[in-house]
Amino acid sequence: MTNTPKISIKGLHKEFGPKVVLDSVDLDIMPGESMVIIGGSGSGKSVTLKCILGLLHPDRGSIKVDGEETVGLRGKNRKRLQRKFGMLFQGGALFDSLPVWENIAFGLIAEGKATRKEAMEIAIENLRSVGLSPDVAKLSPSELSGGMQKRVGLARAIANKPEIIFFDEPTTGLDPIMADVINELIVDRVKEMGVTALTITHDMSSVRKIADKVAMIYNGNIIWTGSRNDIDHSGNAYVEQFIHGKAEGPIQMDLLKA
Repeated sequence: MTNTPKISIKGLHKEFGPKVVLDSVDLDIMPGESMVIIGGSGSGKSVTLKCILGLLHPDRGSIKVDGEETVGLRGKNRKRLQRKFGMLFQGGALFDSLPVWENIAFGLIAEGKATRKEAMEIAIENLRSVGLSPDVAKLSPSELSGGMQKRVGLARAIANKPEIIFFDEPTTGLDPIMADVINELIVDRVKEMGVTALTITHDMSSVRKIADKVAMIYNGNIIWTGSRNDIDHSGNAYVEQFIHGKAEGPIQMDLLKA
């Protein structure tokens, strides 16, 4: 097994005007690992993810994927990198104008990797892998429940056989039972494919289900990293307050000072 992290972030800094969102984020994610970043709203989770994806450009710092520096990559090199990525978006982000199967196979068709017939077969295969029947393939996204839309989003995320899958608040808007179903599907698909996973969430039930490692971001820095099993005895007051959802604690004190 290689000792080179699949994703290595060092000194990541991003600010918007006078507001520093990421101060100096350091984080390593090993191949095949499921890393979950937790933190409150505005803590920097989404900005970190967008910097890795190349949607935002950090002001300074390093983001390496398989040992290759990715900050500043453009054009063909950025596209080559993005082929390693799959993404399950928070709101599903399905195209309303396309049937389900074309949503799933969108990347395959766009890059000419499959004919439409082949793409439809791949889409149906991926629908089955997330527990949906083939007849869903021809429905439009508007005909699907929230849980079904999440499953279709997951099917799309894995259709290109990525090496890294990003999950952005995967259970937002779902009832507890459907959230657990989605968490189970994520665990099963990640393990089956042997991919590296990075999830951002504030849902502790997701954390306890899908994480191998957990990192907490606060005030633009990673303040604690450890295994899922260590989170309940982290010894970190900020982590303790966050995972138990307590109003009183250092986070609230900092909010009152702000």
